[in-house]
Amino acid sequence: MKIGIGSDHAGFYLKKDLIQYLEEKNIEVKDLGPFDDSRVDYPDYGHAVGHAVIDEGLDFGIVICGSGIGISISANKVKGIRAALCSEPYSARLARRHNDANVLALGARLIGHDMAIEILDAFLDEEFEGGRHINRVNKIEED
Repeated sequence: MKIGIGSDHAGFYLKKDLIQYLEEKNIEVKDLGPFDDSRVDYPDYGHAVGHAVIDEGLDFGIVICGSGIGISISANKVKGIRAALCSEPYSARLARRHNDANVLALGARLIGHDMAIEILDAFLDEEFEGGRHINRVNKIEED
């Protein structure tokens, strides 16, 4: 499994923590920046992660900003991305199970480290259910 991850300055330290956690689980991680906590614009990193998932065939993406809202909107601008902002594990499970989400968005200022890990694990452990959800996901992909 290979995961792309990016954040803005508000999500920088949580991004570093999640990279370490994923690497300890022997998951390959592509860090798309930023590489320090200097002020940056979240759309740049939401787009970068979205394009890496689509263009490079990464399995998933993770995007993090202060609230998770702006960077999830930015990632969702990339055709084929289904970014889900999750603040607890149940929504992460449903995002994968029902929506085939391929990017997890997190709000670093809204959740703690331990909750972020729980959400990430729920997202990665769940699979797309298919069935009645396939038609809905296809409709999301329509222009």
